[in-house]
Amino acid sequence: MGIKSYKPTSPSSRNREIEDRHGLDRKKPEKSLTIGLSKKGGRGGTGRITVRYRGGGAKRKYRIIDFKRDKRGVPAKVASIEYDPNRSARIALLNYMDGEKRYIIAPMNLKVGDKVEAGPNAEVSPGNALPLENIPLGTKVYNIELRAGKGGQMVRSAGTMAQLMNKEGKFAILKLPSGEVRMVHLNCYATVGQVSNPDHSNISLGKAGANRWRGRKPHVRGAAMNPIDHPHGGGEGRSKGYKEPKTPWGKHTRGYKTRKKNKHSNKYIVKRRK
Repeated sequence: MGIKSYKPTSPSSRNREIEDRHGLDRKKPEKSLTIGLSKKGGRGGTGRITVRYRGGGAKRKYRIIDFKRDKRGVPAKVASIEYDPNRSARIALLNYMDGEKRYIIAPMNLKVGDKVEAGPNAEVSPGNALPLENIPLGTKVYNIELRAGKGGQMVRSAGTMAQLMNKEGKFAILKLPSGEVRMVHLNCYATVGQVSNPDHSNISLGKAGANRWRGRKPHVRGAAMNPIDHPHGGGEGRSKGYKEPKTPWGKHTRGYKTRKKNKHSNKYIVKRRK
């Protein structure tokens, strides 16, 4: 769908480049597949701020996405390709032959009127979901399950894809967008294709207000704070009185590994992303 540029009629529009939504269905989302979404303002269950610089933003509804693709052997027709404010990818509304409707993450080149299906006997074509056991080597896949039946957890953001490299015993070997090579059980489902909207990474918001619409408040540098508020704070004039970048709570950041060394899934990682 490409990128939409603005004429520089104002400072904010000079560098503004956003996603071109031409060709998307402009209707309201399917009412039976939406639920209300209350704002948290970055606060957790105890009412305390757990994620800083969150709040405000446009009101939106959550679209219920079918990550499991558990309606097997029933063909569906693509009714519309829609914008979803909760994710970077586009979503597709499916009308199944038995009358049920569901949203899925839309792959690239999926069009209104196309037929898609989930199941072990489905064709290897974009939008169809199959177990990794039935997908040929070299195929691009997304929305990959980590545990059979749990639903897709990996490779769901705009423009991403994984490649099926090999099959060994009970496991498939996948190369993920991060560069990590990982083993996934052959019974796990994945959807064929590449996630839609690959130009999402090229957008330039152009003005601070565009971030506020998304519920993101200005991010304050630690060096601009007082010493009581941040380890980087204080000093006479502009100073860097610290050796290692830290969080406001004194934890090392940037390059500091947070993954547990004895995590049970380490044995499934063939090659690290770095």
